[in-house]
Amino acid sequence: MGILLPLLFFSQLLFLFPPWTSSAEKGTEITAILQFKSQLTDPSNSLQSWIPNASSPCQFQGITCNPNTGTVTEISLDGMSLSGQISPSLSHLQNLTSLSLSFNSLSGNLPPQLSNRANLRNLNLTGNELNGSIPDFSALKNLQILDLSGNYFSGAFPAWVGNLSNLSLLGLGDNDYEESEIPENIGNLKKLNWLYLADCNLKGQIPESVFELEFLQTLDICNNQISGDFPKSITKLKNLYKIELYNNQITGEIPAELSNLNLLQEFDISRNLMHGELPKEIGNLKNLTVFQLFLNNFSGEFPSGFGDMKYLKGFSIYGNNFSGEFPAELGRYSPLESIDISDNQFTGNFPKYLCQSRILRFLLALGNDFSGELPDSYAGCKTLERFRISGNSLSGKIPDGLWALPNASIIDLGDNNFSGRISSEIRQSSSLTQLLLSNNGFSGDLPSEIGELAVLEKLILSNNHFSGEIPSRIGSLKQLSSLHLENNSFTGSIPLELSQCSRLVDLNLAWNSLSGEIPISIVLMSSLNSLNFSRNKLTGGIPKGLDKLKLSLIDLSDNLLYGDVPYDLWVMGGDKAFTGNKGLCVDRDIRTQVHSEMNACDGKHSHDRAINNKLLLFCIVLSSLVIFLTGLLLVSYRSFKRADPYGENHPKAHRGIDPKWKLESFHPLELDADEICNLEEDNLIGHGSTGKVYRLDLKKKDIGTVAVKQIWKGNRVKLLAAEMETLGKIRHKNILKLYACLVKGGSNFLVLEYMANGNLFERLLADTIQNDMIKVLKIATLCTIKLPNLRPTMKDVVKMLIEADPCTRIPEKKNNDDKI
Repeated sequence: MGILLPLLFFSQLLFLFPPWTSSAEKGTEITAILQFKSQLTDPSNSLQSWIPNASSPCQFQGITCNPNTGTVTEISLDGMSLSGQISPSLSHLQNLTSLSLSFNSLSGNLPPQLSNRANLRNLNLTGNELNGSIPDFSALKNLQILDLSGNYFSGAFPAWVGNLSNLSLLGLGDNDYEESEIPENIGNLKKLNWLYLADCNLKGQIPESVFELEFLQTLDICNNQISGDFPKSITKLKNLYKIELYNNQITGEIPAELSNLNLLQEFDISRNLMHGELPKEIGNLKNLTVFQLFLNNFSGEFPSGFGDMKYLKGFSIYGNNFSGEFPAELGRYSPLESIDISDNQFTGNFPKYLCQSRILRFLLALGNDFSGELPDSYAGCKTLERFRISGNSLSGKIPDGLWALPNASIIDLGDNNFSGRISSEIRQSSSLTQLLLSNNGFSGDLPSEIGELAVLEKLILSNNHFSGEIPSRIGSLKQLSSLHLENNSFTGSIPLELSQCSRLVDLNLAWNSLSGEIPISIVLMSSLNSLNFSRNKLTGGIPKGLDKLKLSLIDLSDNLLYGDVPYDLWVMGGDKAFTGNKGLCVDRDIRTQVHSEMNACDGKHSHDRAINNKLLLFCIVLSSLVIFLTGLLLVSYRSFKRADPYGENHPKAHRGIDPKWKLESFHPLELDADEICNLEEDNLIGHGSTGKVYRLDLKKKDIGTVAVKQIWKGNRVKLLAAEMETLGKIRHKNILKLYACLVKGGSNFLVLEYMANGNLFERLLADTIQNDMIKVLKIATLCTIKLPNLRPTMKDVVKMLIEADPCTRIPEKKNNDDKI
């Protein structure tokens, strides 16, 4: 008794004051953990508490210690944006039971030294970037959770996992293993309740041993190459609540015994090769929340029992051959969020309770044979994001509320027999990117409120009975890429504002009664790829510059157009793109070469067409050029005032005083003065208020053709120095080059770059488009011309243009403005 009391007292002291780990052991653990940290990148600074001078690693973020011994037992750093590699130093943590580093960006190989930690119960590394082969961890007999899914592991599938008999959760999916079969020894894991083998290159049939795992709740082997008939033995797994076998090669039918899995909540066997009718008993699975078997070959009527389900949220059976009436009550008692029954053969009335819970987001029923009117119950379904019921036989008017779906990105009612108007309430569908109504009987005006759909990308209204004018507010649809209004009864002109739809790629207004001219602004739609204005009543000519667009399809046939067809457009569309326009023609030579059946153009016809087609833009461009040209003349005159060499009153202006030519060259060219000044009247190409201009083919082939300007005698000669000063200094592709100036007595010549396209006035009439105006104004800025404060009359400007000599080269039209 005397000995027993001291022993009892000593044991109580041990209970009150447990033996803590030695300082040396603490130091070893801190060193191991800090070495692990040294191989990590920590952008969020989550490991700032991991410092060398800490008294214990138990103070570190994410570290858990045993309260009795003070040794590290758990490391949990899930979702901390860590990168780098896992250090083998962690194997020095003798009492480590849990290592969880999921959902980071860790890479490299998994250290095999971790297999020495016999106490490890949880190893969770899912959602990283680890690679290489998975080490053999079969020695970790106490492991209960092993999740290595969602990495880049390769090599052989780890068949040794069958030895880890204490596992309850096993995740090896979403890796790049070599092609293999599911190991038979998976059936040894009798405690397993979660099995995740998705997307890891598995083939063959599911081993029967898997169906002996009586505690299994989740079976996920999707995205593999699993084959064979749907396993009837699966019905032995009474605790299953999730079956994920989609995207495999499973065949056969669904057994009626599946209905015995009364805990089943999620069932997905989509994208397989299954067939047959669904057993009506499947409707007894009252706990279903997700039911998906799309893209198989199922047929027959769908079980009516689904109408009584109270928990169903997701339902997708599209791409099968189901027929008959769809369960009328489906959705009435369940919180349905998504349903897709497209591409089947359902008939009868459209189900009216699918949005009974008012939380439905996706309703897709394309490609069936539903008939009758659309139920009014959907007018209040404001949660819809995608509403697609095209390809049925539905009729009647659309409830106003269905035009006003604030969250809808797609409203697709095409290929039915709907009638009535588009409600002005369409403006409330502010999230709409696609409005698809083709092949129906919709009528009336297109409401201008459609222009308020700021994110609309596709507007497809073809083959209906819409009438009235196309609203100008359609130009507000800045994101519009496809506009199809063909085969309706639209009248009036094509709105000019249409060109403001800068992203429009596909434009079809065919088979209407549109009149007026094709807007010239159409040539500004640089994204346009397909253009169809056929079978209307359009007049006028084809806008100049339309051939510069990158079109792959054009059709202007059966209108009232006249004038010439640009060669590039004809090559693109051929005769059929322009037939039915009696006034259109092609160049006579081209017509012969390509055997076109269109009329041949004569010169007068083409010229008249050009003038009519450009009259409006000419006035705009002409007004803009007034300031530029007037400023150029004033600058020239002021320059003359500052320096007047060889003027009319100068002593050397009279013949005989200086017998030699004086040549000033502005470019490195060798010119023969006698050749330049030996001009023939047959080569006269123009004259103006300051002199004549001749075309001269120089003998030196490297120079070629030049324009020689002979300055008039008298006061006009005073402009010679100014023109030399201005043109001699400018180096720009849109300004004529001044090669040289020759002076001898009273004879004065300028040698300029030859412009084969006529003078400025002719080019302005024939070729000017809006981009030319922009480029000419850029030239004015380039030359730093100070614009005068003058307001000449239009008569003065026209006279000045007609009398002016060529001084600027009108730039070639390109798809993109040149950078100056």
